[in-house]
Amino acid sequence: MMIRANKRDEVLSSTSMWMCTSCYNCVARCPRGLPITHIMHGLAHYGKRMGMKPKNQPTEKFGQMFWDNLIKKGRVNELKLGLGLYFKDGFAEGVKVSMGKQKLGLNMMKAKRMSPMEMLGGHGVKDLSGFHAMLKKAEELEAARVGTRH
Repeated sequence: MMIRANKRDEVLSSTSMWMCTSCYNCVARCPRGLPITHIMHGLAHYGKRMGMKPKNQPTEKFGQMFWDNLIKKGRVNELKLGLGLYFKDGFAEGVKVSMGKQKLGLNMMKAKRMSPMEMLGGHGVKDLSGFHAMLKKAEELEAARVGTRH
């Protein structure tokens, strides 16, 4: 409704689209069949690009941290991602959060989803240069697509 009411700045600076968990429940239940999840992600991406994302938005911070982790080796290094999340608010807070999550970490190690050896570099895709070339091409295509809409 805010979009229809031409409240662009209010929509783009809202936290609503950043809270979308991509469960697609809204899409499944929408009587008009609207792709609400895609709209929410599109609004968040556009708001970020326009510099209108809410300050200190935790979902956006996690997404950026996840992306930065992923592009290094083509796969997520769970240990480094977890430690980055735990220590993002400082050392003392990181220790506190880590101690509270130690059971989760141990269970991930038992399930072979995480290894202390990940600190030495971790696993990655076989063709990292091909992976980076694919990302570069996707960025070029997105830039061309976005450029034609403005």
